[in-house]
Amino acid sequence: MDVTNLAAQLNAGAILPEGVVIATLLVILVGDLIVGRSSSRWTPYVAIVGLLAAVVALVFQWDIQNPIAFLGGFNGDALSVIFRGIIVLSATITVPMSIRYVEQSGTSLAEFLVILLTATLGGMFLSGADELVTIFVSLETLSISSYLLTGYMKRDPRSNEAALKYLLIGAASSAIFLYGVSLLFGLSGGQTRLGAIAANILADGSDVPIGLVVALVFVIAGIAFKIAAVPFHQWTPDVYEGSPTPVVAFLSVGSKAAGFALAIRLLVTAFPLVSEQWHFVFTALAILSMILGNVVALAQTSMKRMLAYSSIAQAGFVMIGLIIGTEAGYASMIFYLLIYLFMNLGGFTCVILFSLRTGTDQISEYSGLYQKDPLLTFGLSICLLSLGGIPPLAGFFGKLYIFWAGWQAGAYGLVLVGLITSVISIYYYIRVIKMMVVKEPHEMSEVVKNYPEVRWTLPGMRPLQVSLILAVVATSLAGILSNPLFSLANSSIARTAILQSTAVVHQETAPIAADSVRTETALRPSQDAVQAL
Repeated sequence: MDVTNLAAQLNAGAILPEGVVIATLLVILVGDLIVGRSSSRWTPYVAIVGLLAAVVALVFQWDIQNPIAFLGGFNGDALSVIFRGIIVLSATITVPMSIRYVEQSGTSLAEFLVILLTATLGGMFLSGADELVTIFVSLETLSISSYLLTGYMKRDPRSNEAALKYLLIGAASSAIFLYGVSLLFGLSGGQTRLGAIAANILADGSDVPIGLVVALVFVIAGIAFKIAAVPFHQWTPDVYEGSPTPVVAFLSVGSKAAGFALAIRLLVTAFPLVSEQWHFVFTALAILSMILGNVVALAQTSMKRMLAYSSIAQAGFVMIGLIIGTEAGYASMIFYLLIYLFMNLGGFTCVILFSLRTGTDQISEYSGLYQKDPLLTFGLSICLLSLGGIPPLAGFFGKLYIFWAGWQAGAYGLVLVGLITSVISIYYYIRVIKMMVVKEPHEMSEVVKNYPEVRWTLPGMRPLQVSLILAVVATSLAGILSNPLFSLANSSIARTAILQSTAVVHQETAPIAADSVRTETALRPSQDAVQAL
């Protein structure tokens, strides 16, 4: 094989965004080694610029002619581009959230950014991984970086405990997942590419081998751990409560998006013979996640634990799109993750601000906050109302699109469970808002009575303010001006070859209108709702 053919098969241009992130990571690492702790004045802004440059590179890869790279190990199709974009944006918003928090803890900001960028890199590669070895290496890159971020506050016993729990449960999950993919490797006759695995198993022509069902069970266990689906959610509340809050914000969006990208690519491509089985299993996971996540969240007294159970419930909503398996279903997943990025990170930004000023995250301590910090109260209220699905905010249209897609596909039970649990979720979101806004001055908590003067001129506070305003504006406008996001989500599915055959099969059993009609119908309820308001 000559150099020209090798370069064509490697097609390194497909991972240009990842190359930008690697270059940014190296600049921060080397700069910190040379300059020392004073590098914290410029390293966050280098990280933000590098991540935004990666987003620009992803935009130029939208219509890439040859998405297959590294001898079939990486697929840079539209599906991977959109998921990589979600992960990069979540890291971009997390960086300004972290500056004040990390510096106040007395730890190195540059090291934190390097680990965060490494986790971002793992998630990006996982979103496009099309081969077993690439999948596992990317998954471990993301996981190990997440363990390090979770235990980054070395002086905090809760952070150490969260990291240890996350490491032990995560290691067991990785071992289970690895066993599942090793069974796939054996059943396919030694193939590692997902397409070749499916082709070799289908070529046998016999009934579904029992080994394939066993492999499916282990693979689903690994994926469910990554997206925090019940009953693989046990790590989530403790890790969310003990970890540094910026880390929790990233894990709740970036890590979850990477897990869903892996689920779509691996299950659709490598398990066509057991499609009914994995749809059934994910139906059970979605129902359990929506019910348990929302019901247990009602009893929480800590904001971080409440948002942890909220993220479990949100994973259940997103799984509806994966289960129905139509183009509208996959597009609704992507649309919901795009808006979840802003409303969830906005909520965590408010939690960081409150904990920095008061040192607590107890819900009862938010009592009467609007009198001392109107911006924080307004921002947190908007993000919580959006998470609850209140119109005309973005979360309402995200749930509307998912439920509409599920109803059109005939998943009536899933949609009804989703609607009922959404109503339950509104209660615990509204409870926090009521605590902040409705309380009289004499009912103000002791923490709020001693609330420090709001000063945005302190080091690291201005980027935090920018993150909050950006998240609130995006959450508000993404609902009213949702057409571009609808179009982006639908276009990403229409341009992804691996999802077309699957969608056709599901449409034969549950007919759905053509793409233009579907998009028009999906947009119509959102536009009517806006006009009514």
